[in-house]
Amino acid sequence: MSAAGVVLLAFAGLGTGLSLIIAIGAQNAYVLRQGLRREHVGVVVAICALSDAILILAGVSGIGVIVERAPWLITVIRWGGAAFLIAYGLMAARRAMRADRLATDTSGIVTPIGRVVATTLALTWLNPHVYLDTVLLLGSIANSHGDPQRWIFAGGAAAGSLGWFAALGYGARLLSGVFARPRAWMVLDIAIAVIMITLGVNLIITR
Repeated sequence: MSAAGVVLLAFAGLGTGLSLIIAIGAQNAYVLRQGLRREHVGVVVAICALSDAILILAGVSGIGVIVERAPWLITVIRWGGAAFLIAYGLMAARRAMRADRLATDTSGIVTPIGRVVATTLALTWLNPHVYLDTVLLLGSIANSHGDPQRWIFAGGAAAGSLGWFAALGYGARLLSGVFARPRAWMVLDIAIAVIMITLGVNLIITR
């Protein structure tokens, strides 16, 4: 395979990966919030990117077949994810409604890293769509290229994931001027609440 072919295939994987990752979702909303708070951003970005890489490699390795043949696993993840998303959405709504607490996002009070890690892992691994999109869909597309091209495609997709989360997490500070105002945090938390609760309810009603 020529060098140009390798580059084109890697970019195809990158583009496909980005098309699945860049969407208004629970994980992206949380990465953005942590980026705005400038709080454990590197840890959050690393967990999201590494998780995506593991899922992409799992799909390319053929583990997607197991997921496809075990629908009960997706059901368990769907209900667990729905409960977590709705609970997190309600907490975001409560933050937005408590005007006396709005300024704490810029006051330097840091959330314990353990809680941040747990939340990031939950938002990533309790989302059934990540298995359907990343493991099954992306894995199927990658495997259509055969060996060793599928691994080049997977590498491009993983690189796209890392680039996106790094840009979202570290680029959020460019909006720090806007979010210096407590009302901006209220709007963000309301938006996060709507996103989380909507996604949670959608998981419940979707079959």
